[in-house]
Amino acid sequence: MATVGGGAKPSTCVFCEIARSSASTTLLHEDERVVAFQDIKPAAFRHYLVIPVEHISTVNDLKRRPEDFSLVSHMYDVGRTLLRRDAPQSTRYRFGFHQPPLNSVNHLHLHCLALPFTPRWKSIKYFPLGPLGGFIEVEKLLQRLKPLSALSSTL
Repeated sequence: MATVGGGAKPSTCVFCEIARSSASTTLLHEDERVVAFQDIKPAAFRHYLVIPVEHISTVNDLKRRPEDFSLVSHMYDVGRTLLRRDAPQSTRYRFGFHQPPLNSVNHLHLHCLALPFTPRWKSIKYFPLGPLGGFIEVEKLLQRLKPLSALSSTL
């Protein structure tokens, strides 16, 4: 698997293992770019993770370029489709990424949550923490990644 951001892929990346061989994990979605599955420690009524097949360590490895914008957009589309299918009764959803140093696995993963949080106290893990990073909503990350050519055409 390719690596971006200049760092070497960890030899025991659990998410790379899931993306390569889902023998121990039931996949909710699989295509050439991403896979999706249930979080093993769900924090909400429905809690899915969408990960790229390619090893990308964290949101800090993403740049303002079309391929990164496209990947995150695709991850978001997959997550929304799954939650709309599996939790149509939910009226609130959250989609985002933990930022270093508060990410639990060094493989990019989009949290897709159909609320409410269960138990309620788990919501604390899914809020932005200003300069400390914390959780970044997918829409905010997409704004940060939008290629400059797309920005200038909207001005």
